[in-house]
Amino acid sequence: MMRLNKFIAHYSTYSRREADQAILDGYVRIDGEIEKNPALQVDERKADVSISGNKVTAQDQFTVIVYNKPRGELVTKKDPQGRKTIYDSLAKSYRHFIPVGRLDFASEGLLLMTDASRVATALMTSKMERVYRIKIKGAVSEGMKIAMGEGLELEDASAGAHEHAEAGPMSFAPFYAYQVQKDQGDYSILKVAIGEGQNRELRRFFAHFGAEIVDLKRLSFGGIDLNNLPTGKVRFLERAEYTSLRAFVDGIERTATQKEKQLKAVQPAFGKEKGRFDKPEYNKERGSGEKGAFGNSMNKTEKPLFTKEKAAPVKRAFIKDKDKSKANAMTESFGTNKYNPTKKYAMGSKKK
Repeated sequence: MMRLNKFIAHYSTYSRREADQAILDGYVRIDGEIEKNPALQVDERKADVSISGNKVTAQDQFTVIVYNKPRGELVTKKDPQGRKTIYDSLAKSYRHFIPVGRLDFASEGLLLMTDASRVATALMTSKMERVYRIKIKGAVSEGMKIAMGEGLELEDASAGAHEHAEAGPMSFAPFYAYQVQKDQGDYSILKVAIGEGQNRELRRFFAHFGAEIVDLKRLSFGGIDLNNLPTGKVRFLERAEYTSLRAFVDGIERTATQKEKQLKAVQPAFGKEKGRFDKPEYNKERGSGEKGAFGNSMNKTEKPLFTKEKAAPVKRAFIKDKDKSKANAMTESFGTNKYNPTKKYAMGSKKK
């Protein structure tokens, strides 16, 4: 799903501002009906959208690029403070590309970008491994190693966060793997693999142990590697990378479609009779009880109809595989054993 104005800007020659104006002026129709809400969510693969009678069609083909982001660039379209963004460096032909996740202003390395929002969403919400090389001040403590292997729960994760970020709790899943490459007391270099992309996640993690990250570079995402791509340069995915990525995205969408069908199948036919819907019956007894659903009176001992039970709070469990829940401290060649290298996008597959 994506906003109507964004859909038009992605799949036509209209800019986002021109799309907004066309919608507000009544030139845009969805399923034949005029639509004037630029923020309306539409399914980009099913929506019947037209502008002045010309149909806007989503392309099934998509493009993904690898950008070696340098430090000192923001991953955003425009910065109110006037700082440089990735779009200032990229060619105009990539102006409509969506970044897959973020790298903060002081970070560098691999940034995937795509012209299809469904691909960006599938990648950002996945548990694919993200591999980083980081340099921290100080030594790697035993507490860090334990937390990397078992996960971490913080009530206040403001240390390492952006200066304007509000204090709050944060959960860190166990790392897929880590490797201490240098530990010289005053600074250390690590290579780590994680499966999440929370805001300034690694900076917050190590800041909890009093260690500041002074260098952070992403080396790969889901098996797509930076390799020798120069800083500030772009490359397209290779054919094998595209094949694996398409299989991954198609699998995600098939699963979502199946779940949607299952949900529709188990939903009860609510008051349906002879092609019409009858009004649901609520508690009709009126007394001095509390207000129930839709303002009807109810006895204090009764529960209102059509209200959801509040689920008991559940503490987040990080263990995904009981036998292999902890990260490995790699001492030789770095590998996470999380994905089959011949099928990099097969979620959950293990290398034996």
